[in-house]
Amino acid sequence: MDIEKFERDIRSFYKKRKAKSLDKKVLSLAEHIKDEWSINKDDLKFAELKAIAESILEIETQTLHDEVQDLLAQKEQIERQLEKKAIDLQNAKYDVFNTIELDLGEDNPSIQRDLHQIKLQSIDLFDLLEEMVESAILTTLEKGHDVEETLKEITKDITYETLNEGSMSTIRIRKIVSTILHSAIGVAEATPNAAEEILRGTLKGIRTGLVHAIRDFKQQLQYVPEELKAGVIADYGDLDELKQTNLVFTQTIQALSNNTDASTQALLEKVSNDIHLDMDELILISKEAVDVMKDRFNLATNDALVRGSRALQQSDTAKEAKRMGIQAFSAAKTALDSALKTAKDKIEKK
Repeated sequence: MDIEKFERDIRSFYKKRKAKSLDKKVLSLAEHIKDEWSINKDDLKFAELKAIAESILEIETQTLHDEVQDLLAQKEQIERQLEKKAIDLQNAKYDVFNTIELDLGEDNPSIQRDLHQIKLQSIDLFDLLEEMVESAILTTLEKGHDVEETLKEITKDITYETLNEGSMSTIRIRKIVSTILHSAIGVAEATPNAAEEILRGTLKGIRTGLVHAIRDFKQQLQYVPEELKAGVIADYGDLDELKQTNLVFTQTIQALSNNTDASTQALLEKVSNDIHLDMDELILISKEAVDVMKDRFNLATNDALVRGSRALQQSDTAKEAKRMGIQAFSAAKTALDSALKTAKDKIEKK
């Protein structure tokens, strides 16, 4: 039998059936096949059954299929509009902050630092992350002042604020840590004389930012009202992995290390081993956060705590990321200078 001719015939016949009952239409088709092709319904082979089933399925669901396609087209159009509006919103935030910074903080480092912190909390950071970190590190190296401590302060703030934009899932933690560290590795490999300071400051800052973000997350979990429980947890995946954020941290370092040159790999291993002794706080706060989650929630998978990232145009993103990286250095330097002045004042008083 020529199955293509068979299928063409049954499609043509079935489309012309006017019966409202699906059952009657199928039985009518069976009679047609018996008369036209001399095949009883009990003798139909796989290929013939497949042609019959697919033909009936396509014809019977065509209207619904078209409606679904129309709705999908509408949904995609709305998503494009939302993406464009999200970009417009983000750019409007940049313009507002740039104007405020120019008018209120141009000659005042303290005001600039405070505005930088407010800006970190007010705009979506994830898409800016890699370029912002790179800009901050390069600016720090250009100034050549307390590189390790400055980078620790910078990456602490960036890690903390970026994590606070969304769910505290291990997938997201791994992505943020990987993005920040990947940027730092790139600069470290290009400037070997400062590589250890860059990597040590970055890893210390990421670790501290993780501790602060998870501690805040734990507080949120403790004080969420009873009636909001069901809507508060995003999809956190493996809670045992979240409980061991220190391992997520070290595994991410190792994964990136495997793709670097020998000298950078050795440096990462050395710095990672050095700070391993200071991981107790991260281990403890991660365990406490998961324990609170297990105690207080039924692990429903909604997203009341998730703000999520927004897609940004790359050219605008890159420009703003560079600007914010420079601001991150200035903010960190102001914080460090203030801490040093406070310490000096205390010593002099003694």
